[in-house]
Amino acid sequence: MSRVLYIKANAKPEGQSRTFKISDSFIEEYKKNNPEDEITTLDLYKENINFLKTEDLSAVFGPKDEESRSHSILKYAYQFAETDKYIIAAPMWNLSIPSILKAYIDYVSVVGISFKYTEQGPIGLLENKKAVYIATRGGAYAETPYEMDGIYLRAILGFFGIKDITTIATEKLDIQGEDTDKKLYEAINRAKDIAKNF
Repeated sequence: MSRVLYIKANAKPEGQSRTFKISDSFIEEYKKNNPEDEITTLDLYKENINFLKTEDLSAVFGPKDEESRSHSILKYAYQFAETDKYIIAAPMWNLSIPSILKAYIDYVSVVGISFKYTEQGPIGLLENKKAVYIATRGGAYAETPYEMDGIYLRAILGFFGIKDITTIATEKLDIQGEDTDKKLYEAINRAKDIAKNF
């Protein structure tokens, strides 16, 4: 049995997010093929995610013990570290990820939980895990310097030791003349295919 964390980062209400139409289809297909797996959904806009404050830093950089596991911020880092597979669903906003997702990543980027420092430099502690990033974008950004959402997520996950990362990006959704319904249909089918072997 695998532990799966479904991380959702979009302010739009349920049913209006094009990103979630794809990611929810991925999850449904994944459940069919992995009925024993434990899936936890983390909708960041329904969590108490905020920017790190001065008073939070002592916990983030301080010692880790049993008491720290219940800390309001560190609990997210422990949950992240104890997960086997990650599904991250977020639209591209202003060439990057939504700020709430970056705030969450600050929560889980914790020395001694997701990575550690050594004489050779930082080393990720989350090896042998896998992730899929499901994104929607208004324009065409893949494989350009502007694709900073995917570039950043691959970099930070790799920093944690997570190397098996798949991106499902649906682009040109805000360009006039594009058949967006067809694009979403194709993206949902692609997501379902990937979910079967994720």
